[in-house]
Amino acid sequence: MSEIKTSDLELPEEKEVKMSGKTLHTLEIAGAGIFSALSIVISVYITPILPRIPGWQIAIVDPISIIWITCLLIFGVRAGLFCFAVGTFGLMPFDSTVWVGPLMKFSATFSLMIVAVLFLKLYKREDGILKSQKLKKPKNYIIYGSLGTILRILVMVELNIIVFLTIWAEWLDYTNLKFLGLPDVSGWEALIIGAILINAWQSVLDLLVPYLLVFTTKIDEKFEIW
Repeated sequence: MSEIKTSDLELPEEKEVKMSGKTLHTLEIAGAGIFSALSIVISVYITPILPRIPGWQIAIVDPISIIWITCLLIFGVRAGLFCFAVGTFGLMPFDSTVWVGPLMKFSATFSLMIVAVLFLKLYKREDGILKSQKLKKPKNYIIYGSLGTILRILVMVELNIIVFLTIWAEWLDYTNLKFLGLPDVSGWEALIIGAILINAWQSVLDLLVPYLLVFTTKIDEKFEIW
């Protein structure tokens, strides 16, 4: 009888792990592709008809970041960031600003989530415990979301200042806070206050809606990707 080597017994298990890793990677790419495509379709057909903030032409509820962050919560950080990038470039041919709007959207969403992403890097995935479960805890989500919101506001205020100093300079005098009942507040003061309030409001929606969609419905548990 031929001798059975220990290494021969380990090969199937090793192959199974590799196949599992390959399947996981495929799911991440597929998830990112589906959600980025969905964000483009929504942007082309739905976003133009959404109610907008008077004088700012910004949707009161913008579904694009909600879709991107939902992708990240379900399929993980790599899939989420890939979705952000593909979605941004996919929006450019259909956006009236060509590249400014999509890049601003990317900057806002990336700034909102990068704090959580960096904190999650500190955790090692343990057997049976996924990193996403750390983010699922309301306390962690609120802390990371609050820090991300602060970062988003700082980044977006600065980007708005840069844009209105350059390519949109002629529109600065028409910027006001009429939507808050303050039509006399205009120019730089209106721009900064408006950017802060709008990004704070949108951050709440961008964080809350994906959380409810993914974690309260336990969609994350059906995939268990990260």
